[in-house]
Amino acid sequence: MTKPAVPPHEPRGETMRSVAITGSSGLIGSALVRALEAGGRRVVRVVRREARSDSEIAWNPVRGEIDARRLEGVDAIVNLAGENLAQRWSEDVKRRIRDSRVPSTTLLARTIANLEVKPRTFLSGSAIGIYGDRGDVELDESSTLGDDFLSSVCKEWEAATAAASNAGIRVVHLRTGIVLAKHGGALEKMMLPFRFGVGGKIGSGQQWLSWIALSDIVRALAFLLDRDDVSGAVNLVAPNPVTNEEFARTLGQVMHRPSFFSVPRAALTIVMGEMADDTVLASQRAKPARLASAGFAFDLPRLEQALRAMLA
Repeated sequence: MTKPAVPPHEPRGETMRSVAITGSSGLIGSALVRALEAGGRRVVRVVRREARSDSEIAWNPVRGEIDARRLEGVDAIVNLAGENLAQRWSEDVKRRIRDSRVPSTTLLARTIANLEVKPRTFLSGSAIGIYGDRGDVELDESSTLGDDFLSSVCKEWEAATAAASNAGIRVVHLRTGIVLAKHGGALEKMMLPFRFGVGGKIGSGQQWLSWIALSDIVRALAFLLDRDDVSGAVNLVAPNPVTNEEFARTLGQVMHRPSFFSVPRAALTIVMGEMADDTVLASQRAKPARLASAGFAFDLPRLEQALRAMLA
């Protein structure tokens, strides 16, 4: 029997029937749209152009503009918009990374807070980069936060939802790890050197990598939409993080490619700059404590299992 796109779970509140999504054309957003629609929910895409149908809402975060009347009566908002982190961070890029997250989230939060009929739930993007580079320390949602560039952006990003929470809207901060998918995203880039037989660890390989399969993050988002008892920070990561060296070894095994090459830290820093230090070289051993306590069950909790499912 074919598994439903959004498996049933025990909701702790009324099911969210209509959901507005920003970033709906991205890796996570497009998969979430498909899953929610397959599950019978009405999805409204918030787009940065003129709306072309009743299933779209226009907004321009740069100008602080959004068609607020179209958000009246929507049950929930899922905010996934943001500039891609996977590029060399010049000062201009860093400005775009911040400005594509903080002002846009502020605009959304203030807009829905002022609606006559407010949404009950606001799921808003964040990242486990908020914890900074933490070595071997296990990180849950109560852990202290970092102070590098990405940490600072994430802290501002989460704080930008304040107007919504102050208006009584349930807010969940989606602290997302590395999302693995068969097509697109980080895995596609990671696989490239392995295809040419030169794959391997990055830097020392001892930095922890907290990952989640695309199918599981979509299921987790659907789960969080209906759990009125969950608010605040939620780590969206699989329960079994791995070191970069273990990731490389497992990916090589699944692809039947060697994995004994390595990329020196210094070389990566020269090529990628600050972005390397805050992302691929940073160590975050995050655990999905809030999801676990809420009863969420992962379909793909282990890396080898996940990679084999994606690359079969």
